[in-house]
Amino acid sequence: MARVLLIGGDREFKARLEASTDLSGCEIATAAGNVDALRRVRARAIDVVITDHETPVRDDLALLEELRAARPGLKAIVLAPAAAPAEFIEALRSQVFACFVAPFDVAQVAEMAKRAVDAVDWRDGITVESGLPNWISLTVACRHLTAERLIHFMSEYRRDVPEEDRDSLMIAFREMLMNAMEHGAGFDPEQVVNVTAIRTERAIVYYFRDPGTGFTPAHLGVSALSNKGDDPIAHLERRAEMGLRPGGFGILVAKQIVDELFYSERGNEVVLIKRLG
Repeated sequence: MARVLLIGGDREFKARLEASTDLSGCEIATAAGNVDALRRVRARAIDVVITDHETPVRDDLALLEELRAARPGLKAIVLAPAAAPAEFIEALRSQVFACFVAPFDVAQVAEMAKRAVDAVDWRDGITVESGLPNWISLTVACRHLTAERLIHFMSEYRRDVPEEDRDSLMIAFREMLMNAMEHGAGFDPEQVVNVTAIRTERAIVYYFRDPGTGFTPAHLGVSALSNKGDDPIAHLERRAEMGLRPGGFGILVAKQIVDELFYSERGNEVVLIKRLG
């Protein structure tokens, strides 16, 4: 049975985790604090540790270094009362599985903990090539799990953007990331996608580069952009014939959310621009 260690004395939080169907097959233990957590990790195998939601990110990362000295490969979900963009970047560098900032959605924490329990070969999934509060560049392995982890990180990383704008931006971000992984890399875990996110005073800019041959007429034929006005889902049949997952709405959805969308000449690079304010 997989073991999840929750640090802190929040009984209600633990009870809600235990009630989650995502963690129904897991043992959830608690540690009174960081010292107790270190003792417990040294005493028995733990698959995932969830940090105390009252401790700052810098303290959690220092603790994680000690925990991993005792249990290499330990996965960590960091809960924090608040966090600046620079702290999220440091968490990525420290190979934290996921970060959450208050207020917490316990169902989302449980879902991410389940993904962490099941995850294998995940540690090299996201590499920070350049990390600044307003400019982050990443190399991302083409795996579904890595994509979901990155989408969550990017949403938390931009907590300074109003929630409604952030939620819609993450829809566009997700669609273009998945397009790059599916069409550009065929979800080959040996391939990578380059992602850059920039925050200016007036806009959010996302840049994606995939290793594929580019945005070809064949790709257009399996997207919603190829549909006639009287048949908005015609591309789904073409996708099924080619053995592709249902979808193909990504570019259309992104175009409706952002203010500007540009492809490079080759077609394997795309820039999204969303003006703020």
